[in-house]
Amino acid sequence: MKLIIINGPNLNLLGKREPEIYGSTTFEEYFGELKQKFSTIQLDYFQSNIEGEIINKLHEVGFSYDGIILNAAAYTHTSVGIGDAVKGISTPVVEVHISNVHSREDFRHVSYIAGNAKGVISGFGLNSYVLAIQSFI
Repeated sequence: MKLIIINGPNLNLLGKREPEIYGSTTFEEYFGELKQKFSTIQLDYFQSNIEGEIINKLHEVGFSYDGIILNAAAYTHTSVGIGDAVKGISTPVVEVHISNVHSREDFRHVSYIAGNAKGVISGFGLNSYVLAIQSFI
């Protein structure tokens, strides 16, 4: 099985940014743990703060991977383009959020991705990624 995690803006700051919400572990550290835990799965990772790069990556992997775990971060609530890219590919996508977006500001309650995703996982901290991986197994 071949899965990719695609993270959006500011997730490169995990471990530093708002640790009370996002924790103190960097994503690179956590990704190493995921690769060990799911050693039988080819697990790849991509992060960008740029909307077009996320769309390009979805186009690149969206017909050759078994699954995509997408944390588009703030772009979840603003990017029709990322939502359309998810709709346009054949690889299933699970939308992931570290925090419970429904317990936060009202604008975070809207997702331009969810309607085109296989499912949405929100609010379980970094364990949201484990749940997303397990959804593909």
